[in-house]
Amino acid sequence: MDNPGGVVYFRYICSNQLIDAMNKVKRLPYGISDFTDLRRQDMYYADKTQYIPKMEATANFLFLIRPRRFGKSIFLSMLAAYYDIERQDKFDELFDGLWIKDNPTDEKGKYQVLHLDFSQIHVDRGSLEELFHSYCSDVLISFADKYAAYYDADFVATVKERAPHSGKQLRYICQEAKKRGYQLYLIIDEYDNFTNNVLNEEGEAVYHALTHATGFYRDIFKVYKANFQRILMMGVSPVTLDDLTSGFNIASNITADPDFNMMLGFSEDEVRKMIAYYREAGLVKADTNDMIAEMKPWYDNYCFAKSSLTTDPKMFNSDMVIYYMRHHIAHGVSPEDMLDANTRTDYKKLKRLVELDGMSDKEKGYIQQIAAEGSIVADLHMSFPAERIFDEGNFISLLYYYGMLTIVGTDMDQLVLGIPNNNVRKQYYEYILTESSHDVTIDMTDLRSAFRTMAQKGNIKPALTLIADIYKQVSRVRSGMEGERNLQGFMCAYFSITSLYLIAPEVEMNHGYCDIFLMPDKKRYKEIAHSYIIELKYLKADATDQKADEQWNEATDQLRGYVQDRLVQQMIVGTELHLIRMQMRNTELLRIEEVSR
Repeated sequence: MDNPGGVVYFRYICSNQLIDAMNKVKRLPYGISDFTDLRRQDMYYADKTQYIPKMEATANFLFLIRPRRFGKSIFLSMLAAYYDIERQDKFDELFDGLWIKDNPTDEKGKYQVLHLDFSQIHVDRGSLEELFHSYCSDVLISFADKYAAYYDADFVATVKERAPHSGKQLRYICQEAKKRGYQLYLIIDEYDNFTNNVLNEEGEAVYHALTHATGFYRDIFKVYKANFQRILMMGVSPVTLDDLTSGFNIASNITADPDFNMMLGFSEDEVRKMIAYYREAGLVKADTNDMIAEMKPWYDNYCFAKSSLTTDPKMFNSDMVIYYMRHHIAHGVSPEDMLDANTRTDYKKLKRLVELDGMSDKEKGYIQQIAAEGSIVADLHMSFPAERIFDEGNFISLLYYYGMLTIVGTDMDQLVLGIPNNNVRKQYYEYILTESSHDVTIDMTDLRSAFRTMAQKGNIKPALTLIADIYKQVSRVRSGMEGERNLQGFMCAYFSITSLYLIAPEVEMNHGYCDIFLMPDKKRYKEIAHSYIIELKYLKADATDQKADEQWNEATDQLRGYVQDRLVQQMIVGTELHLIRMQMRNTELLRIEEVSR
């Protein structure tokens, strides 16, 4: 069970010897964002301190975007502890055993650190300006209390007198620090959370007033740039950055810098090191390679720099790895649901953001294409204003910044952005399922029964027939549904309802790409006896019978070609593989047939 701090307490084991050992084991952090608490409670920490000198050498003003759940907050908290002049006497305690302990920089413990977290500002509880100033004012008063000994006796009282206007407080603090030659370091976590919430809840007009002209949010960023010797900001979106550009000119955006590609998240080596630690403590019994193989399809495959595609390992979502590990340690098995419920909350935030004015058919088409094919060729835009989210390329870039796409390859002078893993893929499918359920009432009982039939008895026809019928119902009430891409994404979404199979669209097999590969999840469901490769064929309403027959025969040749791929036998994990061709004319199901090898 979890304690209020979110720390995993390990499962009860009757052996007194093992219980004593467990008490000495570093506990896994989950939802922990304070580095000092983490170190003092002796929790597990994946060392990222080697990036400190790289950041110092890059620029004084840094900006980084990463998806949620990638360890941004704990990293920033670590930096705050490292640079804080008030914690320099705690350096040995906090950084013992970490890389930076033996390689400190000259700037260690040289700053008074102001650490802001804009995710703490809730936009639904009153005036936006009052809420913003109230939060910042509280942090500035805490800052004054912390560093009071460095200033005159009336320093704290003067800061409090200027409340609740945080801009006045901040100007006073900066002036007093400058008089005395003190260096200030500003760290902002979730820099865009406040404004993104405003955009979600209040709309573009209110957002524009905050970030343009004499908006209070824009004004405070002008103060930041003029008065801090070092600044580091992190967030999940470049939208606010662009709108603040003329008020706060960022010196160095390291989001796509290959030197920092692996700074957040976990590499495979780091995941293996974590597993090894808990294995040596006797708290993990499963095979390391098996655990890595199980996590990879769900949490791995992130890349944030084009030039890192061929040089760096892909990165795991760190929070998802900890979610998996804490379940393994607590229960001795993998979680039944590989998708942490917290990531669904993040997806809902993105969904609200991109639907401010309602997505056009073009943006919906992008989502259908990505869901169906797994990737899209696009340019990555480093910044864009809120009012241009739906411009060409910006919407795709926003999906990338939220972690819904990652860099998977190149296509001449453009990037190939792809779905990183099954965790994210399910979120695309959930979007399609939600959209379709608005229009028709769907009874999942028969569909789930059909999924069990295909897994246990090798008969996929009932499941395909039911999904085709749902597609027809939805198409009747929704214009623009028809099309091969929409059909493929729609079918993948409905197959994602079952956890018996991992859904893999557009898998490369023998120099071709199969439409849907249903890979059995044998690690969790050993009773699955059948796997499937499905080739979809779509005809327009006016297609001739001759065209239908040509297409049908083509599907047979394609399926027999796919099965020749040497990797197929590895992917079907000892199940019987079925080659299925399915043809639809517009929204009508024409035929389903299994093809012999």
